[in-house]
Amino acid sequence: MQKASLKIIAKTLGISVATVSKALNDYPDVSKKTKGLVLELAGKLNYSPNTFAVNLRTKESKTIGLIIPVIVHHFFSNVIEGILKEAEKEGYLVIILQSSDSYELEKKQLDLLLNHGVDGIILSIANGTANYDHFNNVIKQGKPLIMFDKIAKIINCSKIIIDDRKAAYTATQHLIDTGCRKIAHFRGALLPQNSIDRFLGYKQALLDNNLPFDASLVYICECEDKSFEEGKKNAKQLLIDHKDVDGLFINTDLIAIGAMTELTRQGVKIPEDISVVGFSNWFMSSVISPTLTTINQPGYEMGKMAFRQFYEEVMGIKNKALITPKTITLETALVKRNSTK
Repeated sequence: MQKASLKIIAKTLGISVATVSKALNDYPDVSKKTKGLVLELAGKLNYSPNTFAVNLRTKESKTIGLIIPVIVHHFFSNVIEGILKEAEKEGYLVIILQSSDSYELEKKQLDLLLNHGVDGIILSIANGTANYDHFNNVIKQGKPLIMFDKIAKIINCSKIIIDDRKAAYTATQHLIDTGCRKIAHFRGALLPQNSIDRFLGYKQALLDNNLPFDASLVYICECEDKSFEEGKKNAKQLLIDHKDVDGLFINTDLIAIGAMTELTRQGVKIPEDISVVGFSNWFMSSVISPTLTTINQPGYEMGKMAFRQFYEEVMGIKNKALITPKTITLETALVKRNSTK
């Protein structure tokens, strides 16, 4: 069966293709009678517009590129859900790519998305990214670039973040308030800004409470897709290095769950011997034993806000408005559970 087209509708009704197009797009210079005839026939023929042709005419692809470090991750899956829900409302297709925390792969994927004509990019930076030329290339092309969670402060684009330093300070302060005096920190990789800020928040809370900062109590977890194993490994090393540690603030919940698994295996009681605070409020945090005290990180809301900011900017570009990048900071909260006293 021949696919319905504007030409077929126009020929059937004895009117011009331009009139059919105007009727379908509800132009005021087409009569209600003609619009009714066009819409009725289009419905009978199951007509759908040629997306490529529409995009060519409007100079929009109605697609957006999303690059994240890890797809199978509670926080990032929540972000994806938030973006997809908002994108669907505006008729956008989201192309999701995983950088696996690789700078080279992230750069390659960004170029790929731009070459496919996406209208803009949303991304969380890979841990290995130290050069930002590929981000500036997006901006030079006049496309919206929205960063979330792991960002580059020096890039002039909009960002959706939390106050990682404040959240980490709150987590560490909770450990201090519940009696901990020797507190270790399992931090993320050295480069991402959120990892840096969480470390700084931890350190500042110690200093503000007249507790010494000891660099040997800080352990690095490099790879997000091996977080559970890194949590176990660092917990094992922590017990060798510092048998008297009584508090532990950890960069993500998955690392924290790995650490708690190893601590329990070695006979350490939580929270009687060591109190543990995680970060992100992953679902498993509420069902493990003991349940994990953590910082609630609003991933779904972050995803929604990232898309809304993209849409605001792409509409602004379309209307030739001046675009001023924004930094939107979402609130976090400490969720107290049984891993702390």
